[in-house]
Parts: sequence; structure tokens; C-alpha cells
Amino acid sequence: MREELLLKKENDYYYDEKCPGCKVERAKHMKKDMSLRNLFNIWIVVLCSALPISSLFPYLYFMVGDFHIAKREEDISGYAGYVGSAYMLGRALTSLLWGIIADRFGRKPVVVIGIVATIICNTLFGLSTSFWMAVIARFFLGALNGLLGPMKAYSSEIFREENQAIGLSTFSASWGIGLVIGPALGGYLAQPAVKYPNIFPKNSIWDKFPYFLPNFIISIFSVLVLISCIWFPETLHNHPLINQDESTADGGDADALETGGTGLDEKEKTTQKDENLFLNWPLMSSIIVYCVVSLQDVAYQEVFSLWAVSPRRLGGLDFTTDNVGDVLSITGVGLIIFQLALYPKFERVFGPVGFARIAGVISIPLLQSYPFIAMLSGFTLYLLINIASIIKNLLQISIVTGMFLLQNRAVEQHQRGAANGISMTLMSVFKTIGPAAGGAILAWSQKRLDASFLPGVHMLFFILNVVMGLGVLLLCTPFLSIRKNTPTS
Repeated sequence: MREELLLKKENDYYYDEKCPGCKVERAKHMKKDMSLRNLFNIWIVVLCSALPISSLFPYLYFMVGDFHIAKREEDISGYAGYVGSAYMLGRALTSLLWGIIADRFGRKPVVVIGIVATIICNTLFGLSTSFWMAVIARFFLGALNGLLGPMKAYSSEIFREENQAIGLSTFSASWGIGLVIGPALGGYLAQPAVKYPNIFPKNSIWDKFPYFLPNFIISIFSVLVLISCIWFPETLHNHPLINQDESTADGGDADALETGGTGLDEKEKTTQKDENLFLNWPLMSSIIVYCVVSLQDVAYQEVFSLWAVSPRRLGGLDFTTDNVGDVLSITGVGLIIFQLALYPKFERVFGPVGFARIAGVISIPLLQSYPFIAMLSGFTLYLLINIASIIKNLLQISIVTGMFLLQNRAVEQHQRGAANGISMTLMSVFKTIGPAAGGAILAWSQKRLDASFLPGVHMLFFILNVVMGLGVLLLCTPFLSIRKNTPTS
């Protein structure tokens, strides 16, 4: 045994007491990995990243209108789409780099940098006084925030394999909740001097910057998350691989340093270390499906709020930002319950792929019903749009969680950061298209209210369903390849 590795043996398990990754593997080996602290760490860090992405959706329509860059009311949705896409463009350009850095220096440093970037750029966005200032702030928020890829890797590494669904389900739940609570915060807290004049007086900073308050609250939350990172365990190993001779001399168990006791032989480990991730079809096929579904998801998230606040004469619901906040808050509660209590059970019964296929098929007729729900009014409208929103988001997050599981099971730890970096890069490219395309299609559909084929927003939701239909097809064999020992149904 090499002295510099300071290997210790405990119950036939070798570990390096100075390696943070070994400490995590030791806890997993002793079946102490299902702590609430680990779930809490995943929850708050992912929530910190997700909140700024979608918090602007309810008020973005009004924010762009206040910038006076759109010449016609129908053009506001198009410009709003560019602001939403700026974040995804920045993330697409840097996600792979952040993944490589996470594999080299650890998950924790990348997480800390991402949170600091969130605090700074999100605050600047809330203080934007022009369209281009808003676009630039969102771009750098995406470019400097690379924590989602490493956090996906972390969510699978911190738990034993049989509990990985819980970890990644927590990731997806927090992500989904962030995409729902974020708009709720934006809906309730935007324009506070108008909504709550007794608390936020006229001519105050809240009146001068009417969209600053929700971003300020998110930045304060991010500061608290940054402080909590002091107790954030690192999962990456900081020691070199042990060669075959040393492994044999130590009884063949030293590979547990890298695998957590999985017992991979050196030949297999060398192959994995040198593997070209772009040739790993189980990984790449699941990433492609994830990208297509994410394109539909971000377009839906963008247009739902824009469609909801649009006037009735344009096919919208004529909701206020508070109304949108109500719908998304209720949806968020449903997501929490489903992801933490029900998804792991469904995943065990149907498998991540089987359940994703079911979710994709059901979501198509559901989404096409939205224009018909818009014809209702009063309590019936609020009831049905809440039910539809809850079910739509549950189905969407189920597909995404399934793809997360496939991606992280397709590679070993030493490539997991880069693999998730590739996933985030390609997904961000698709999501760069999503908000701009969604906003443009919404604006176009609202100009063809009298068309004979799919008039108004019927066309919008039809196009969203075409994308989802493609995703369902890609979930089927022979396109989607599953790594051996990954359950499909």
C-alpha cells in the first residue's frame, strides 16, 4: 500500500481519511447517506439557481412595456422572449467549462461561484432601467452560474445507488418548485408601490425600480444559501487512481476509493476514464431527449405567464400578476408532494423511461385543452387552470427526472461533472431558443385570431405539442439507449 494515500481499512472497505470523497463513500458504505442534511443541501442550492430563471415571467410583459422598446402591444411578447433567452445563451456558452472545472477542482467551488454570481447579477437585473441592461444582466447570470450540472452529479454521488432516485427527485422537485415559486414571487412582489402603497411609499426605491423587490428577496435568500455552503460536503475524490499492482497488493479492494465499493477492475476503470463522452450513446441519447423536452418546457413556462396576463381579446386569461402567482404557488405545493412522496414509487414500478413515456403521452391532450379552458370564466376557470397547471408540471418534471437518472447512471464519477456539463450546455442551447420562439409564436398567434386553421392560441399550444410529440418518439427504442442494469419499465 502506498504510504502517501494513508489508506485505512474498515469492514473490508479502504478509504483515505484526508479525501472528502472517501468520507462520503464511507458514509454510503455504512448506509448513513440518507440524511436530511444532504437532501436539504440539494434542495436549497438548486432552488437558489432556479428562482431567478423564472421569477421574471409574470412581470416581464409589463417590464418590457415600461422600457418602451416595443412599438405595438403585440410586439411586447417577442421582446420579452429575448430577455428570457439571454440567460440560456450565457449558460449554453459556459456549462461544459463549469462541468470540467467541477471534475478537476470539486463540486463545491463551482457551487459557491454560481451562488455569488446569482447574488450580483440577479440584483443588477432588478435595477435595470433599459431593455439592453436587462438582457446583459441576464446573460451574465447564465454565463457565471454553472452550478446546476455539478449539482446533478452531486445529487447522485451523495447517495447509494438504490437511493439515487430520491436524490435526483429532490433535485427535480427543487428545480420544479423554483420554476413555480419564482413566478409566484415575481407576481406578488413586482410593482409593490402600486399593490402595497402603505408599505412601499410612492417615490421610494421600490417605486423607482418597480421590479427590484422580487429580485432583492431572491438575492437575500442566495446569501443565506452561500453561508450554508460552509457545511456542504464535497463528493469528488482528491487522490490518484491506484494501479493494478497496488490494488492487488492491497487485496483488490482499493478501488473502493473511486467507486464506493463497486469492485470495478482496473481494465474497466481505465476504459471509463478514457471514454469519449460524445460516443457514449446511452448518455447522449438521454441528453437529446432531455433537450427536446426542455425546449418545450421553457417555452411553456415563458408563454404560460405571458398568455395568462394577455387580454381576453387576444385569447388570454386577462389575469393580474397576483392571479398568476396564485396558480403557480398552488402548482408548487403539488410538485413538492408528488416529487418527494410519489415519484420514487412510480419510478420503481414503471422505471424512469416507462414513466417518462406515460407522462409525455398524457401531457399532449392536456396542453391542447388550454385554449378551451380560456373560454370559461369565474371560479370554473380558476379551478380548471389550476388543475391543468399542476398536472402539466407533474408530468413534465417526471420526464426530466427520468432523464437525470439515465444520464448519471451512464458514466462514472470522474466524468460525471463533464457529462452533466454537456447536458447543461446542449439543454441551454435549446432553452435559448425556447423563450424567444415561444414569445414570437405567442405574438404571431395573437395576430391570427380569425384564421380558419387553429386560430389564435390554439396554434401556440399545437406547436408546443408537436415538440412534446417528438420527445415521446425519442423516448422509444431504438433511439433511446439504456445502459445495462438501468431499469426501463
